[in-house]
Amino acid sequence: VGTACPTMEEQMDVPHHLLSFVPLQEKYSVARYLEDANRVFEDIYRRNATPVMCGGTGLYIQSFIENRQLFDEEPNPELRQGYMDIANNQGAEVLLERLRLVDPTAADRLHPNDLHRIVRALEVYDTTGRTITEQTALSLSVPSPYTPCLFVLDFHDRQKLYDRINRRVDVMLENGLLDEAERILRTNPDATVTQAIGYKEFAAYFSGQISLDEAADKLRQQTRRYAKRQLSWFRRMQSAHTLWVDDYSSLAELTQHAVTIYRSI
Repeated sequence: VGTACPTMEEQMDVPHHLLSFVPLQEKYSVARYLEDANRVFEDIYRRNATPVMCGGTGLYIQSFIENRQLFDEEPNPELRQGYMDIANNQGAEVLLERLRLVDPTAADRLHPNDLHRIVRALEVYDTTGRTITEQTALSLSVPSPYTPCLFVLDFHDRQKLYDRINRRVDVMLENGLLDEAERILRTNPDATVTQAIGYKEFAAYFSGQISLDEAADKLRQQTRRYAKRQLSWFRRMQSAHTLWVDDYSSLAELTQHAVTIYRSI
């Protein structure tokens, strides 16, 4: 429920891939996703069909479209914690200046408040011997074998989008989200999924700190904020075609316009 997985009926209409295939307790990454998605795309093309990637995680979609070459790095909690201790004791500016010594390009792009990215850049250099600037250039060195046609759905009237999000939360609660969240938070307390929108908002409710209505309101708020971040991300992508949902009288009309754009590419 929390991940809005298509129903079995919906999956009967068109083949779906990469759904419900990673155990909750298992960590997942962009690098693994690129491997899995590329494998699926190659299989679909071998069958002379057209793959459709549907989702809202901008980093994953952009990384696939750009054919980024990524590699899973072994996490180093001690190294990361060491940097966090320095930031807490001496300030993030100290870490930013340390980054400037090895990767001035990355340092110029970052603000002292962006501690997560500063630490990430230092961690990449310490674990790989390459700066994050070098790694980014290397990741884009292989052209994509695909020509993308990216559609982004948006609304001129932002309140219509927010109303849909609010209704979506109500439907998810009706469909059993609360029981699902309780089961996941209880059985997988350290799993990455517990930090996903749709689950983490209920932790305070289960511990008695807030009411169910307050938890649901927080979920609505966090989902609206996430939608804004999604739209900001996709607006920066040159290949994006924005379709304004409230410009169309029906889903069929919107779909036909999307098909026309697709066929023109």
